[in-house]
Amino acid sequence: MVIHTITATGMTMTTLMLTDSSQTAVGDLSLLGLMQLVSPALPIGAFAWSQGLESAFELGWVTNEDQLGDWLEGVLEDGLTRCELPLLVRLQTAWATNDNAGLAHWNQWLHATRETAELSDEDTRLGSALIRLLDSLELMPTEGRMPEDPGYVTVFAWAAHMRHVPVRQTLLGFAWAWLENQLAVACKAMPLGHTAAQRLTERLRPKLVHAVDQALTREDNELGPVLPGLALASAHHETQYSRLFRS
Repeated sequence: MVIHTITATGMTMTTLMLTDSSQTAVGDLSLLGLMQLVSPALPIGAFAWSQGLESAFELGWVTNEDQLGDWLEGVLEDGLTRCELPLLVRLQTAWATNDNAGLAHWNQWLHATRETAELSDEDTRLGSALIRLLDSLELMPTEGRMPEDPGYVTVFAWAAHMRHVPVRQTLLGFAWAWLENQLAVACKAMPLGHTAAQRLTERLRPKLVHAVDQALTREDNELGPVLPGLALASAHHETQYSRLFRS
């Protein structure tokens, strides 16, 4: 902010008023911390999982760009907005308020929603990988705070809390990472060209914002994914003859 002052001699004095530099630094570090957390380069092995999408290709349910967009919109609307995203709200709040009972409850609730062995295994393994990474960075909570068998969403919420990321931005980052991973799967297994993947990103960016808006208003009794197609694809994938991905 610049302030101009007229002195008694008629000269104009210019004063530069700085914002609180420490507050700005915290905001910048939070943004960078979120970017680190959602980066495809984060070494947790997320690239190895397709969340049933590989089987959707194999079964002929998704064969082109438009169908893939419809599939992803469905998973976002009936899955993430009813499960992972509102759970992130509750889990990050629980971390911030030292609510260990709430952490344990929502972590177990999330485990109970995983309909197949592969989906459950993905959540557990990604959570374990993120814990190992955070431990190596000396960012783990004090002993006894992490709930038993913490899943990926639970650990992600802790990392966002540690990075001072606002809850809404945590949800946007998580949804963005999910979309990037799903499009990377399609580029490898469909195949989908990179230009087509960017068109889908443009199509789905507003949907991510809408999904976050919905997730922030969900009541507890409105939670729970409604994804029978994804569950069937994931179950089929467990016995699929040829696979690139672990789910």
